[in-house]
Amino acid sequence: MSKLTLGPLFFQWKPEQRRDMYFRIADEAPIDCVYLGEVVCSKREPLYYDYLPEIVERLSAAGKQVVLSTLALITSDRELAAIAERCGEAMIVEANDVASISLLKGRPHITGPFINVFNEATLDFLVRQGAIRVNLPVELSGTAIATLARHNPVETEVLVFGRQPLSVSMRCYHSRAYGVHKESCQFVCETDPDGLAASQLTGAPLLRVNGTQTMSHGYAVLLRELTTLQTAGVTHFRLSPQVADMVQVAEIYRSVLDGDLDAASGEALLHNLTGETPYVNGYVRGREGMAWAET
Repeated sequence: MSKLTLGPLFFQWKPEQRRDMYFRIADEAPIDCVYLGEVVCSKREPLYYDYLPEIVERLSAAGKQVVLSTLALITSDRELAAIAERCGEAMIVEANDVASISLLKGRPHITGPFINVFNEATLDFLVRQGAIRVNLPVELSGTAIATLARHNPVETEVLVFGRQPLSVSMRCYHSRAYGVHKESCQFVCETDPDGLAASQLTGAPLLRVNGTQTMSHGYAVLLRELTTLQTAGVTHFRLSPQVADMVQVAEIYRSVLDGDLDAASGEALLHNLTGETPYVNGYVRGREGMAWAET
């Protein structure tokens, strides 16, 4: 059966809000695997670290696989040392930086969507290193996904809901937008729990800024593509946490994956949860990422 996963939370939410979301996922959501851990900014993790053991225990007791995600961009010896310590723990780890892959060599692990896997040779290398699941980048077309999924001897995961992670920078544009330095940012990113909108000169929204991360403004919604991706050999379908009710989002995707709900009906239900945020599926259709094509 196709597995439904909840990717790491990219945004800076209040610790209690983060904890409560994961508790609901544990108790109510048809999610098979949950990714925890900080991917965007190492300064954030201490704010909610004390809640992690309780969250892991609750998710594990509910039968969810729990994976510890790591930073997408390692910028200091301190961050590298912290990740090296995590790689020595018993929990399965998702590597989002090539330095993490080096630390995990020979140990079963998962590679995240920030690792550029655009051809079979890269995929083969990651599997030889010990990857048991490979998350493909969001920029891939459906044809490329199918090629890699058929070639992949282990599990293949694809993002099917949420703002698309496009890049991570050394600079924090979020803090700069608020007139503070990255080193003394005062965690201003918490002000925007769904990211800070970045618009074109015309005023039309284009991207979202989240700390050091740049994301798509629209939500990737691949409900219409699920059957094709399943047939192509994709085994895991990732939902990225947003401000929408993620339990209801998971229920919609689970119903479509299982064939109990058609994609068009699923989209209609999803619109009730996501409001005015536009949907995008351009990358998987071989078009520009911000495009939306229904057919």
